[in-house]
Amino acid sequence: MRLRGRLRLPRTTAGRRRALWAVVAGCLLALAPVTWVYASATPRVRDAGSVPEAPVAMVFGAGLRDGEPSPYLAHRLDAAVELYRAGKVRVVLVTGDNSRTEYDEPDAMRTYLTQRGVPDGRIVSDFAGFDTWDSCTRAVRVFGVRTAVLISQGFHIRRALALCGAAGIDAYGVGAAADAHDVTWYAGGAREVFASGKAAVEALVRPGPRFLGPREPGLARALASEGR
Repeated sequence: MRLRGRLRLPRTTAGRRRALWAVVAGCLLALAPVTWVYASATPRVRDAGSVPEAPVAMVFGAGLRDGEPSPYLAHRLDAAVELYRAGKVRVVLVTGDNSRTEYDEPDAMRTYLTQRGVPDGRIVSDFAGFDTWDSCTRAVRVFGVRTAVLISQGFHIRRALALCGAAGIDAYGVGAAADAHDVTWYAGGAREVFASGKAAVEALVRPGPRFLGPREPGLARALASEGR
């Protein structure tokens, strides 16, 4: 029995040329979001020593293991500690997932920071940072962030910068200490190719976060109480 509906290549030279251009156009369209992310964000990536000072450091959640920050998240938090000790930032905003009782990224991040010398009063928690866009738009709309240093892994920091810029934050980014290039690292890098498409739509449409809630005064209060 013959298979029906089999894909057939165009028979004419002109038809094959049109098919080739269609494939090329499709590839360019697919790569456009990644190009936008890198072009818009790369000039704002810095190391901890050269990043401009800002009132706030934003640390994005990256998972827990047995209630403790994952190695990737720990590296992000270590970078925040370094920036705080150097006087580059005055307050740390930890933004992550607390959508269920048994999983609390922001509190685990807070505990990690306080154990390494960041005062509890200099830490503000966003419990509804369910993804990068939610974290960025909530930082503006709920916490009033206008200028910040973003902290994440190198493969994610550019997308975070692009989205926070679209949300209205004047931000620079610091890539956390180099991680081992293991399966997780490569998977994260590959994920960014697909996530860039979603990011481009979010930057264009600028949807509200999954949970908005009222304005929170914690960040303004932490900055105002500095030096007391």
